[in-house]
Amino acid sequence: MYKNILFLALLAISCNVENKVTDESMTASIQTIEDMSMPKNFHEFKLKNIDGEEVDFSQYRGRKVMLVNVASKCGYTSQYAELQELHEKYGDKLAVLGFPANNFGGQEPGTEEEIKTFCSENFGVTFPMFEKISVKGVDKHPLYRWLSDKDMNGWNDKEPAWNFSKYLIDEQGKLVDFFPSAVSPMDEKILQHLSI
Repeated sequence: MYKNILFLALLAISCNVENKVTDESMTASIQTIEDMSMPKNFHEFKLKNIDGEEVDFSQYRGRKVMLVNVASKCGYTSQYAELQELHEKYGDKLAVLGFPANNFGGQEPGTEEEIKTFCSENFGVTFPMFEKISVKGVDKHPLYRWLSDKDMNGWNDKEPAWNFSKYLIDEQGKLVDFFPSAVSPMDEKILQHLSI
């Protein structure tokens, strides 16, 4: 759907009667069209999991969700154990979702299969893991654009500064909190959202 809308926007721009469209105005127009087609709520997103199957995030309605950009070769990689603990202890209240990303120091160079094996063998990960995406930069995935643009999510402009940054979504699909990498998944700041 996004590609069709983008194509139509580019076609309209290229057909400008006076043909005076600058690169800047074209980029701004494309960005506006993309933003209009962006989901307004977390539950509207769909993304492939680590096995290549599409997951409709509407299934998370009624539960809190924590999104974490993860990496296998990071100083914070040991947080996988705490994320798994959070999943096991509070999975009825909170869905933990892992998003492998290679944006910081090349610390997630592996394929989806390698990442899945690493997480399973080293940390016994059973919480949902997703396809490898980009969480910042020009190729930032639309989900992370939504998470880090206050015009889209309502209040937050913080994007991940490193691996294992955490975003918390409420039961209605609204972004409610952001935690930097150094905050443990089992930190009281996070647990208080679960009324524990």
